[in-house]
Amino acid sequence: MNSPLTPTDASTGNSWEELVTVALLGTERRTLPGIAPGREAPGALLDAAAIQTVRRRAGLRPGRATARPEPAAQDPRPALPRPAARRLAMLLADRPGTGGGGRRGTAPDLMELLPQWLALANERGFAAPPELLPALLDAARGRTDLRPAALTFAGPRALWLARLNPDWRFALRATPGGGAALPGAEEPERAKQLWQEGLFAERVALLAAIRARDAAAARELLATTWATERAEDRLMFLDSLRTGLCAADEPFLEQALADRSRNVRATAAELLSALPGSALAGRMADRAGSCVAVDHTGGEPTIVVEAPHECDAGMERDGVVAKAPTGRGERSWWLGQLVEAAPLATWSERLGGRTPEEIVALPVADDWQGELHAAWCRAAVRQRDPSWSRALLGPPSAPEAGGPGAVSLAERAKLLSTLGSAERAEWVAGFIAVHGLSEAFQLLGVCATPWAGGLGRAVVDALNIARDAGSYPWSFSGVMGLAERCLDPSEADRLDALTAVPDEPENASPGAGGYWAESFQRLVGTLRLRAAMRAELRG
Repeated sequence: MNSPLTPTDASTGNSWEELVTVALLGTERRTLPGIAPGREAPGALLDAAAIQTVRRRAGLRPGRATARPEPAAQDPRPALPRPAARRLAMLLADRPGTGGGGRRGTAPDLMELLPQWLALANERGFAAPPELLPALLDAARGRTDLRPAALTFAGPRALWLARLNPDWRFALRATPGGGAALPGAEEPERAKQLWQEGLFAERVALLAAIRARDAAAARELLATTWATERAEDRLMFLDSLRTGLCAADEPFLEQALADRSRNVRATAAELLSALPGSALAGRMADRAGSCVAVDHTGGEPTIVVEAPHECDAGMERDGVVAKAPTGRGERSWWLGQLVEAAPLATWSERLGGRTPEEIVALPVADDWQGELHAAWCRAAVRQRDPSWSRALLGPPSAPEAGGPGAVSLAERAKLLSTLGSAERAEWVAGFIAVHGLSEAFQLLGVCATPWAGGLGRAVVDALNIARDAGSYPWSFSGVMGLAERCLDPSEADRLDALTAVPDEPENASPGAGGYWAESFQRLVGTLRLRAAMRAELRG
């Protein structure tokens, strides 16, 4: 490497630094050596600066010879098939924002297909072409969602490049130990050393790796330094116990309930409440059960609620936050936390042996239904209980299609996430068939891809109905974008009939027919492109 010279002018003895200093102070306050103050001083300064500028641009001092870097580690994975490599180059060459804005036209959005391409390539275990690594790292630098899949595909050579280019240092930060392999089960001493001396990211990765293969060993390792860890680090380490959470974790989590950090206490309480047999879950069940009962004195059984009148020290220790958010009543706030943390299995015993569907169907006195059902929704998501999720969702054809407890699309999506992929797709397809696409975007986002046949047909039928009705087309652009990435590519032939410009009803939005035609043409083209990608990666 070469560096610019900063020579001293032979006639004046002035270095570049001296010239800059005089220019900053002004020639009235300071002049160059050998130059008298006065009207000539500024011109003399500029003359000297011009000479030094030419010298700085022309003169180079030879750089020191440095050791040649070690070669990159070999990537043992099979080479990418040539058609797939050409396709990757096309995907990486596409850049967001190159269009003129407004209508997207009929061309597929290649950058949106890159995550899917990377997932397929990683699934098949191919190595990245070396010549495409710089473009791949540039793409990952600009999109954090690409980084895990991109770095997996890039392999060890990406880490080698990242050590040479500061723009790609994110690869080193994202890889524990800058690419060094984590200690295996047969290296307990190395694991212990890394846990005691490693960087925080390395320690988090190590704990997660050990937890995945041996839950008890990870918990025991964490216990060795727990008392000396910073509060924010304890919180991150504690979160790793979600993987493989079991009854053996209870003693450690019970100790964490006394932690000096409120966030650590809250996380420990949440984890314990997800263990139905834990002592904390039992305590929460007793507290919540004392607040909720069935009243048989009226014409029909009715749930009655008596919310807590105080948040005592025991409740706070078990994770109940005493101070309610602005706009929330304290008693309803405490009740919601108790019901959310109580094991759902206890409600059948406490409410007359009823099933979740029967419990949810009971009327609730004194306007407590919204609070109670919302808490059951949170409990169903936390405890991953599909039977309660089904009861709270209700049938997709129900009014508002949200069930009695799902008061928002976000809550419905969370409840759906606890169901199996086939059941989830069937429920969302039923929702779309009755209610259309206006509220379906978030629900579609939790469905497995590619979409099941029934769900894909429901989406396409709803788009077709919106097109024939002359609906405002731009309001469906989000769903259309999802369809491009999530529809099964085999649907392309069935969609060909929708690519023509339809006749526009009198009340249609101006230009809607052309927009719909472009959208379906882009959808068909994208599906066929995805099919070609899959075929190319099969080799």
